[in-house]
Amino acid sequence: MAFKLENTKAEKSKTKAFDLDGLLKKEIELFGKSFNSKKKEAFYIELSVLLKAGISLKEGLQLLSESAKKRSEKLLFEEIIQQIINGKSLSEAIATNKQFSEYEFFSLKIGEETGTLYKVTEELGAYYTRKNEQRRTLISALTYPIIVLGTAFLVVFFMLKYVVPMFQDIFKQNRVDLPPITEAIISISKGLETYGWLLLPTIAILLIIRYINKKKQWYRKLTDSTLLRFPYLGQFIRKVYMARFTQAVSLLTASKVPVLNSIQLVKKMVDFYPLEDALESVESNILKGRSLSESLQQHSIFDNKMISLVRVSEETNQTEFIFQRLNQQYNTEVQQQSKTLTTVLEPFIILIVGIIVGVILVAMYLPMFSLGTAIG
Repeated sequence: MAFKLENTKAEKSKTKAFDLDGLLKKEIELFGKSFNSKKKEAFYIELSVLLKAGISLKEGLQLLSESAKKRSEKLLFEEIIQQIINGKSLSEAIATNKQFSEYEFFSLKIGEETGTLYKVTEELGAYYTRKNEQRRTLISALTYPIIVLGTAFLVVFFMLKYVVPMFQDIFKQNRVDLPPITEAIISISKGLETYGWLLLPTIAILLIIRYINKKKQWYRKLTDSTLLRFPYLGQFIRKVYMARFTQAVSLLTASKVPVLNSIQLVKKMVDFYPLEDALESVESNILKGRSLSESLQQHSIFDNKMISLVRVSEETNQTEFIFQRLNQQYNTEVQQQSKTLTTVLEPFIILIVGIIVGVILVAMYLPMFSLGTAIG
């Protein structure tokens, strides 16, 4: 079974006439991604339970609409229900809505064609559950170190801005000869006093630049590739996206989507440039007749473990099973490394802060000995 992605693009790009449905849809989109991954997790899991219990698709969506708390969600469900009443399938109903991806469209379409819609919605729920868990894991692993680093920055800023100038005045009044380390710290303090006001505007400008360019290819290539070069953190981020990649391929191959189409769909849903770029090349190589394992081998983002197991899956025709195993392994590694990341970064940051504060204090107290001699 093969699918033409260009047909989906055309279908998703159709525009509606100016009517009530269009107004409702616009209202939903005003909130940005109001139907985010967390809500999709609950949506697919609850819909799967209802379908498995024998409730029709229309009734299930109506129940979900009634239980929705936000008006934007109710409007979204009502729009889908109305299209189903008009004779469309669930996949067709979501095809023109930007809240849903092509990945979801194809998965639901396959479930409808094979009579396993409840199973596909269950798998989609599991996919978003894992995705949300990985996001929470990444946030929890980085939150505490970022807070410690921010606090440390404020401490050093305070010392350079207020404490060092106090010592500087004392040394100046008593004409004490300053060691090189003290002069260096005082120079930094003067620079901060002169240009410190530029700090907040600079941060604001950087945030604006990021907001404007975050979807542009050059910016994504620069930032994402830089992240991968960080020691340890780069490997942790790579495994997070490998876990998402293997889970998506596992779900699609379980739904009998050909490997080529699976790569095409996953490429469209992954928001990480190095992986997107690699999958673009993998797709091109597969079209030229190369195997998946040979195509993956050309890119460093895919490790040897994955390439070896994919080669085994090609020989044994166990693609779904192998990618499920890979997904389990990557998820386990992500959980373990997130704990290690928190454990390692905390003392490392504290050590760096201690060294910086210690250097400042030593630089300020060294001239005190000369000052004491001069006074004596």
